[in-house]
Amino acid sequence: MHQFEKLIFWQKSIQLAKNIYLACTEIPHEEKFGLISQIKRAAISIPSNIAEGAGRNSNTEFNHFLGIANGSSFELQTQLILIKELELMKEEKVNILLSELNEIQKMIYSFKINLKI
Repeated sequence: MHQFEKLIFWQKSIQLAKNIYLACTEIPHEEKFGLISQIKRAAISIPSNIAEGAGRNSNTEFNHFLGIANGSSFELQTQLILIKELELMKEEKVNILLSELNEIQKMIYSFKINLKI
């Protein structure tokens, strides 16, 4: 079992989820049940799956949940790109979120490689 609270990429993914929630206030309200709902679910899925995997009984299970977290990160990346393309949020803000997300993706990937399974 791992202490997920000490994992930097979990900490950064919590901060990213918070930033996503705050940024969603800029998206038009009519997207509440569309993109806003989807983007929030993807954002919170990343730290949630890291935490769930860390609480599992083996590194193999942890690796599996890290894969799910990583999949959610790419889902979120796609949604952020769409938001930028549709000009639903300031491009600068989206680029900052994408940069944060990219850093998390790299950290998860590196951790998975070094995880002894």
